[in-house]
Amino acid sequence: MATVKKVLGNWRVIILLVFLLFAIIAIKPNPWVEGVMIKNVITNSSASDAGIGNPGPNVVPLAKERVTSVGGMDVNSVKTYYDTVSELEVGETVHLETNEGSYTLLIGEDELGIADLGLKVYVAPTSNVRKGLDLEGGTRVLLKPVEEISEEDLEITIANLKERLNVYGLSDVIVRQASDLSGGDFILIEIAGVTEEEVKELLSKQGKFEAKIGNDTVFFGGKKDITYVCRSADCSGINPSRGCWQVEGGSWACSFFFGITLSPEAADRQAELTSKLEVVVGEGGAYLSEPIILYLDDNEVDSLNIGSELKGRATTDIQISGSGVGAIKSEAATDALQNMKRLQTIIITGSLPVKLEIVKMDTISPSLGKEFLNNAVLIGLLAALAVSVIVFLRYRKAKVVLPMVLTMLSEVVLILGFAALVGWNLDLASIAGIIIVLGTGVDHLIVITDEVIRGEVLTDWKQRVKNAMFIVMAAYFTTCAGMIPLWFAGAGLLKGFAFTTIVGISFGVLIARPAYAAVIERLLK
Repeated sequence: MATVKKVLGNWRVIILLVFLLFAIIAIKPNPWVEGVMIKNVITNSSASDAGIGNPGPNVVPLAKERVTSVGGMDVNSVKTYYDTVSELEVGETVHLETNEGSYTLLIGEDELGIADLGLKVYVAPTSNVRKGLDLEGGTRVLLKPVEEISEEDLEITIANLKERLNVYGLSDVIVRQASDLSGGDFILIEIAGVTEEEVKELLSKQGKFEAKIGNDTVFFGGKKDITYVCRSADCSGINPSRGCWQVEGGSWACSFFFGITLSPEAADRQAELTSKLEVVVGEGGAYLSEPIILYLDDNEVDSLNIGSELKGRATTDIQISGSGVGAIKSEAATDALQNMKRLQTIIITGSLPVKLEIVKMDTISPSLGKEFLNNAVLIGLLAALAVSVIVFLRYRKAKVVLPMVLTMLSEVVLILGFAALVGWNLDLASIAGIIIVLGTGVDHLIVITDEVIRGEVLTDWKQRVKNAMFIVMAAYFTTCAGMIPLWFAGAGLLKGFAFTTIVGISFGVLIARPAYAAVIERLLK
């Protein structure tokens, strides 16, 4: 008992315990969390109209809003939520409970006419440790400007991409600048829970949208010329006047529409250009002699006839239309609505300062990410067990093995606590970094133990511990020096590995391993 008191009273051990306490507070493990986490709130949906907001990207996982019941039915899984919502009647109201309050929602419908509240949910996390795409599932995109770009334009591009993805309905997004060892500029985007097809065109297109009458531009996409873009059901969706129709070959096409509001300056340009046109009378009525043609990245999207009543008028309300195709009618309708949503997003955010090309795109399904996590945990446990057995065979003393295992576990807790505190996403590269930390940690702990055991014979305990810590510190600086190039290599894709390794061995060398030296010295002495 006296030995335990002396061990716990050592200042190095006290520092380790304090850091472990703060790490656990940061992680805040809660295996009994209820409900499902709100991932995205669709704009102009029932949930949005009721006042439910998108979760902020910097909000810790356990602080995000969770749905706990819908219509009096408890929600304890993602499947339960969607099954409950699918049974609701469109047009009625439903009471929704979250961990932050109660809401009354008017039940809407999705593009296929199925009851929908406008919420995308996922499994509620049980701690504040954020999982990266490798473990959570989603898409990682590496973009590169096709030409030289200034630092200012690069920042504008990143801000524009963030706005595009948020407007598109994606809130759990990381967009950051990256570079390689040769100094090339890249943009790394990580989007949890979406597929490759949903974001590929949105990110690769420069998004230069303009409307022309003849060779003259009437307005450009962006907030300067367009003050409002309708995305609600009453002024956007499948065009009721054209609908869907079958084309040659048996495939289908559907037309979409949505309204926009021009700025007074853009409306004046339209009035000036239309005043020079002639009125032409045809089967569909009276139109001006030139249509207004819509271009996206210099490719024609659609051509709209201009009614004769708009000749010389500075009107601010314009209707944009387009189409989508598919093998069957429902596929065509879905394609049309996706094209509409993408075009709305680009019109709202405007064009990028430079065209981007997709260098690399990886998509991982949530089920595969879960399998990766389970395998990583299993391998970690097996590695810890193997190390424990080998160390026990080496020293034949439980009072050596137990502190060594506890020290390794404490280093893992410190890494996870720091990651939760700073909002760092743990992915497979980070897990590899943790394994490297544990590997170097075992080496260092064995060096410390051997030096202390030699001190039993040579009686110079303090000198032996100093010798051991000198070796540990030399290995620490060598490892850090090796990790710094990896921080920038691969356009930042190895940053998680380098960051986790540096943080882990820093906690180990500065906090956990000195505490182990104090403990093992006391126990063996």
